[in-house]
Amino acid sequence: MVRYHLKIEYDGRPFVGWQRQENGPSVQQFVEEAVTRFTGAPAVLFVAGRTDKGVHALNQSAHVDLDKQWSPDRVRDALNAQLRPQPIVVLSATIVDEEFHARFSAKERVYMYRIINRRPPLTVDRGLSWWVPGALDPALMKDAAEVLLGNHDFSTFRATACQAKSPVKTLDQLDVEWDGHEIRIHTRARSFLYHQVRNIVGSLKWVGEGRWTKDDLKSALQAKDRRAGGPTVPADGLYLTDVVY
Repeated sequence: MVRYHLKIEYDGRPFVGWQRQENGPSVQQFVEEAVTRFTGAPAVLFVAGRTDKGVHALNQSAHVDLDKQWSPDRVRDALNAQLRPQPIVVLSATIVDEEFHARFSAKERVYMYRIINRRPPLTVDRGLSWWVPGALDPALMKDAAEVLLGNHDFSTFRATACQAKSPVKTLDQLDVEWDGHEIRIHTRARSFLYHQVRNIVGSLKWVGEGRWTKDDLKSALQAKDRRAGGPTVPADGLYLTDVVY
């Protein structure tokens, strides 16, 4: 068997998420079916991060074992041919040793959340970012984000359906940048709780609109209670941008 590391980009709007599910089409389903059509054999992909319904990926990371060795470029191009017309592309394929695992070898996952903060509704960015028509102060959001950096019990930002064994995570980056009407929130950690990023963004939005202060955000973190946090924002603006090995 030959193990291939795949870097994958996709628009999450048509899918129920990365993982195969009975209630609709998934990214995993289409990529595995593409591999099977190319190789003639069943395929199972292992992924670094199982993105939710509507979440996008600029650089998802997965691996698959094939029973024959092809050149990486041929694997990439063949899979892309089989994936048409789905909004999924394989950016690269690389042969790796059998010790590599897309999930367990990953050291960090990197996400970005896009907010378009303007009065007019969205057109070309609809479904690809979160529209917030009310005024936000990104400088306040950036300053407040500092209280969430480091190792904490993130129960306040953990979805009730989260199955992680512990709510304790280490957030290595949480940065807010802006340009014109667009606000981007970048975050990086070894792993995240279910809906952690979307719940954090919801709380930062409250800070940006003046509903909360930096101290309020800190108090919410210390409460260790989901009911103390801000709302879960839409999946539209969330992107998996990188996986670090």
